[in-house]
Amino acid sequence: MTRLRHNAAAVSQTISLNNRTMHSSKTRQIMVTRVGLNIPASILYDEWENAGKRLSAVADSSAWCLGDWLIFGQHRYTDRYRRAIESVGLDYQTLRNYAWVARSFDLSRRRDNLSFQHHAEVAALPPHEQDYWLDQAATNGWSRNQLRQQVRGSRDSGKPGRTDEALPQLSVAEEQVSRWRAAARSRGCSLESWIVKQLDAAALEVLGRPLSA
Repeated sequence: MTRLRHNAAAVSQTISLNNRTMHSSKTRQIMVTRVGLNIPASILYDEWENAGKRLSAVADSSAWCLGDWLIFGQHRYTDRYRRAIESVGLDYQTLRNYAWVARSFDLSRRRDNLSFQHHAEVAALPPHEQDYWLDQAATNGWSRNQLRQQVRGSRDSGKPGRTDEALPQLSVAEEQVSRWRAAARSRGCSLESWIVKQLDAAALEVLGRPLSA
């Protein structure tokens, strides 16, 4: 929920619903309306670029939030959620697409440094492959299109991005899992990625090999 509150706060800071402005300076303000932006001719390039970044963050956060909203309604109000969608004027198919991606990544696995569309590109993959490709995209600074090309190239060549071997299931206490999740969040990675890194580091230490091996 911390990450969701952070996104909501970013949206609140970006668009003021009271004065409906996006501030760039005291004399240059981008006016936000329901049908678009009123951009002053005097706006500077850096201010215009920053406004685009803020709008992108709003759109990205909105996709996640709308997906989560629909998922909640589907489970909590199974007989009424479609009526709510119609009453607020949202497109059901678009919401279903958002919900599909949101359902593929719980909050702890969503990457703040990657867009919703990055996640959508790998949503159909198994979780361990999702994490692998998102890690690669974050490390290499790939755009959504670059990520798509890398995933397709790996699939077309018949060589997966990584060969994985399933580990046996483990029975652990709930408090341990909660502690591990907290540690993973503090490192900005998924629980699965954090566990793999910790196990690998421990194995290398036991074997007496450097961590960079």
